[in-house]
Amino acid sequence: MKLFAIAALALVATAAPGSANDTMATLSAGGLRFVTTDKVEMASEDLTISPGKVNVIYKFSNKAETDQHVLIAFPLPDIAGDGDFMVSIPTEDPQNLFGFKTTFDGKPVEATLHQYAFAFGIDQTDYLKKLGVPLAPFGEATQKIINALPDADHQRLLQLGLVIPMTYDAGKGEQTDYTPVWTLKSTYSWEASFPAGKTVTVTHSYVPSVGGTVAATFLTPPDQGGNAEDYKKKYCTDSDFIKTVKRSLKDPKDLYSAPYTESWLSYVWSTGADWLGPIHDFHLTIDKRKPENLVSFCWDGKVSKTGPTTFEMRATDFSPPQDHELEILLLVPQDSSGNGT
Repeated sequence: MKLFAIAALALVATAAPGSANDTMATLSAGGLRFVTTDKVEMASEDLTISPGKVNVIYKFSNKAETDQHVLIAFPLPDIAGDGDFMVSIPTEDPQNLFGFKTTFDGKPVEATLHQYAFAFGIDQTDYLKKLGVPLAPFGEATQKIINALPDADHQRLLQLGLVIPMTYDAGKGEQTDYTPVWTLKSTYSWEASFPAGKTVTVTHSYVPSVGGTVAATFLTPPDQGGNAEDYKKKYCTDSDFIKTVKRSLKDPKDLYSAPYTESWLSYVWSTGADWLGPIHDFHLTIDKRKPENLVSFCWDGKVSKTGPTTFEMRATDFSPPQDHELEILLLVPQDSSGNGT
């Protein structure tokens, strides 16, 4: 299978300096899942991905002679707490981290959120709720409530592998915070009825988790400890893309001096095959948001540049790949704000 990469050619001559050791990890989300049906097929899927929003318009057709009542789910990626690890959280709402919205034939869907906290494979949800601790293993509210607990609770949390002690001196003597390290598992679910012989439109949108670094990190070859080959495999960073970035180096001897930051977007499409047959008409649009941004991704087929910031792809009878997800590398000039938005 041949995979193609797309590189924008616009460069910025001057940029602010940055270091290469600050990294924000991305959370990989995808689309809706049926649990499961062999009576409803996807007539079309129109998927648009940008750093600010993922939007999908589905058309589902019920090929059966009877109405189909289906459980639909939107699984969120696992979120694990860590003392040193930063993760990109799209919104500040603990009940809707991704700004999740869905409509079914024009009517908003009221989905149920299921959340569970695990440590070492054991469900500790009820215990955390009993203590009044939020299930999200991040944010000031969770940290504040944990630190305010009695020492006996701290010791029990440590024993269960739910927290780790972080000792430091902030100028008032040595103190210890207890940092969450459990894993949050979340899924939205609802039931939908697909009328016999009819086609319905389902729209689905959310804010993606955009990870990244404060510098371009992929120019260093493997024999020098770099990750160039990993990026080539994951994002299809071809020779033209690499040459474009190398031409921007402020110091040709410093492979980290390109005036860009990296942003990473991921869309999990390998799980999107829970219906009858392939997607008859698949349309994908990737929007890099600003003309000066550079973008690279893999696609098996024709890629059309349809605007200053948009790339479009189409496929007939499309089955989502099972061996790789849609991974997008976005390079943003260092004098820009945000993730290219």
